[in-house]
Amino acid sequence: MNRNYTLYAWHLSYFAGKLRAYFIYKKVPFTEVPVSYYMLTGPVQRNTGARVMPTITTPEGRWMQDTRHIIDALDPLFPEPSIFPSTPRRRIAAELIEAWGDEWWIPIAMHTRWVYTENYGLFQRDAGDALAPWAPRVVKNYLVSRVASMLRGYLPRVGIVPSQYAMMEEWSLHMLDLLDRHFAAVPYLLGNHPTIADFGLQSTMYGHLGRDPWPKREWIDPRPHLRDWIDRMASLDHDAVRARYGAPTPEAPEDTIPPTLEPVLRIICGEFLPMVQGILDETQRTAQTRPKGALLSRTLGPVTFPMGEHRFTRLAIPFTLWKMQGVLDAFRAMPDADRDTARSWLRGLGGEGFLDLDIPRLERVAMQVRLKG
Repeated sequence: MNRNYTLYAWHLSYFAGKLRAYFIYKKVPFTEVPVSYYMLTGPVQRNTGARVMPTITTPEGRWMQDTRHIIDALDPLFPEPSIFPSTPRRRIAAELIEAWGDEWWIPIAMHTRWVYTENYGLFQRDAGDALAPWAPRVVKNYLVSRVASMLRGYLPRVGIVPSQYAMMEEWSLHMLDLLDRHFAAVPYLLGNHPTIADFGLQSTMYGHLGRDPWPKREWIDPRPHLRDWIDRMASLDHDAVRARYGAPTPEAPEDTIPPTLEPVLRIICGEFLPMVQGILDETQRTAQTRPKGALLSRTLGPVTFPMGEHRFTRLAIPFTLWKMQGVLDAFRAMPDADRDTARSWLRGLGGEGFLDLDIPRLERVAMQVRLKG
């Protein structure tokens, strides 16, 4: 039997960089296959319920979609090296940053890709070669134009409208500066080995900001420590890490968080928490009119929350609550003393509200969620 996993993905994809880095780090045997139009609209949709990437097939022939679902399923099979901290502060920090990387950064990544037109040439070439490798360029370009039109139509839903462009860019430059300063001090988000946090943030940093021509040139390349982290996560060059920082060490018994990460965590608590609470409020309003077991729409009504010194508005995506449900599950599985430690630590950052979110139990169905009966 073929023991390889198959990863169906593009380098352009928001989430493919996250899963590819995980496979490499865990030494999961895999073969990567660019997703063709036939594969996306045929086997992928038929076996996962959505036209999405990345998608994988296991050696046993099982189809799987959603990066966190895949990681949770494979991690018991490839437990070493661990990417889930065993201490309470570090575990909750890692879980929150992964959710933030997956959900908060989507408007930033889509803004830079689709507002700056010089990025289209790379998208047209790579997506065309993947969608129809057998076709003449005119056919490839036609298929890409259809995909691009669909993606551009999604922009207003996540808040990418001209009145919010400057806000997103101001916020991004500040955050990228904080991350660059952090990676000047430590090689990964929580220290000297990657955790689930690093894989979550890699989603936007590899496929979009670190590879599309405009954000790569204007935002990432001028920040060399962030650039190194993106490349390190893509190749997992641990020899280079050891040469500079020494061999990875076990977690510090005092459960420490690098001090250079604290400004980032405070921003997550001050901005991502209100976004999640807004999505929860909108979802609860909808849930009052829906029966148990009902599938929720991919997007609901608008939510507004802080972004830097401003207020950002986008449509609520209930899928974000499924991600946060996982964070809360990790917290609730801790011993009482660890939960107390995590709560006290988050309280000091202004983020205790994450632990008190009254999220109705949700079940993932492809890229949507349903209220569990």
